[in-house]
Amino acid sequence: MNPHIDDAALEQLAADLSEQLARHQLCLVTAESCTGGWVGKVMTDLAGSSGCYLGGVISYSNELKQALLGVTAETLLQHGAVSEQTARAMAAGALERLGGGIALSVTGIAGPGGAMPGKPVGTVWFGWAWREQGRVLTEAACECFEGDREAVRRQSVARALTGAVRQLAAGG
Repeated sequence: MNPHIDDAALEQLAADLSEQLARHQLCLVTAESCTGGWVGKVMTDLAGSSGCYLGGVISYSNELKQALLGVTAETLLQHGAVSEQTARAMAAGALERLGGGIALSVTGIAGPGGAMPGKPVGTVWFGWAWREQGRVLTEAACECFEGDREAVRRQSVARALTGAVRQLAAGG
């Protein structure tokens, strides 16, 4: 992904997602960690976004991931906050606790510190959750972005929005 994503590109991605949400008559909810609410910000920058974006949780700490999103202590202990399991649990928890028709989550290491063995700075996990035939289904993806803290976070917002558009286009 391009480490030099500007505000106009994020605005266009949010508009694309908003259009898909309207087409499917769904609302988005978010669970953000390393992006600190930036996905919610770009969604609410759009006029009329209240028709497709309900809101979200900024769960920067593990305690809030557990208390607000239902991520289990076992998941965090076994896999860590920056993991596929946590990203999926955050998205599913947002969908179940906040409502909406689709949820996205972002959890990662924006830097400059925080790297761990196997998880360098720039490692970000994404989760998407939706309902199908009475069940909550999830999808997850991992990216390792280049650049400074701002570049990692911008790329993370773009990837989260793009992933939600793809899920909706695929029928999720």
